[in-house]
Amino acid sequence: MNQFGRRLSFSTFGESHGKAIGCVVDGVPAGLSIDETFIQSQLNRRKPGKSEFETARKEDDKVEILSGILDGVSTGTPIAMIIYNTNHKSKDYSNIKDIFRPGHADFTYYKKYGIRDYRGGGRSSARETAARVAAGAIAKLMLQELNIQILSGISEIHGIKATDFDYEYAKTSIICALDKKVEEQQKEVILKAKNNHDSVGGVARVVIKGVPVGLGEPIYYKTDALLADAMMGINAAKAVEIGDGFASSQSLGSQNNDEITSKGFASNHAGGILGGITNGDDIIINTYFKPTPSIFQPQHTINIDNTDVDFSLKGRHDPCVAVRGSIVCESMAALVIADMLLLNMGRQISGIKQYYM
Repeated sequence: MNQFGRRLSFSTFGESHGKAIGCVVDGVPAGLSIDETFIQSQLNRRKPGKSEFETARKEDDKVEILSGILDGVSTGTPIAMIIYNTNHKSKDYSNIKDIFRPGHADFTYYKKYGIRDYRGGGRSSARETAARVAAGAIAKLMLQELNIQILSGISEIHGIKATDFDYEYAKTSIICALDKKVEEQQKEVILKAKNNHDSVGGVARVVIKGVPVGLGEPIYYKTDALLADAMMGINAAKAVEIGDGFASSQSLGSQNNDEITSKGFASNHAGGILGGITNGDDIIINTYFKPTPSIFQPQHTINIDNTDVDFSLKGRHDPCVAVRGSIVCESMAALVIADMLLLNMGRQISGIKQYYM
């Protein structure tokens, strides 16, 4: 279960402290211009060690394309990409070799597989998301051909919420803040938690602009369902909402319905999706990340022998995983929309005739 998508699919491989991580993207149409500089720029947005608000682990995250490209253009065959790990310190985890860290997947992975990769969590580490960003960059190159734009940023940190959503500003913010009025408060709460050897959670907001009407495969491959699936598959994500999301359960039908005019929808409570199918409006997604479980306070847990133990964690970890999670959300959203576009190509006989006759 390491593959995602149907017409446009990708699979990832590798572990946090292994030799490398990477992905194979399949289903990319032939003839797509592949801008390797753009792909690297997306990885640079996610890579660690850029500031005091992130883990100190510094990785170049230099991507190398192994197949599927000829003279800068996709050939229609699988595109394989690899990113070598260059700065892992497995010895930092030697004291927890037989211990289950609270909040991590150590316990469940061990019970499922009977094998414990203690080196940074192995496959369950958020390090794997670099491969998703690489795959997402390919999807974004497809979407750019159709003038579909995907933007993201941080709308909330530890309860400090944005009231303005400036996606251009988020590109310049070291914590991807959408609202510069609360950015300093958000920074302060991250650093306070870090100095207390603790962590905080946050919310990443994604907007998708320019999506055509009609994407989505009812009933069991709805656009909103797949977007939720994609976001919940990201490490530390605990909740997802489309459009008004949670707030819609507290409103009246007369308030929540988006009235339709000759010029389009009068509002966008639905977040751009009706009945699982895109309605042409902006798609709005909020993904809620829990506090990073790797904290440096003494904690109580058990070991593989089911013995109670106390331990203190070592290593380098993000004080707020949501900050770097926003680009991962953006990348997964791109992969979903690109997949939906390819699935939708043959839904009307007129479109097939236009192409083949």
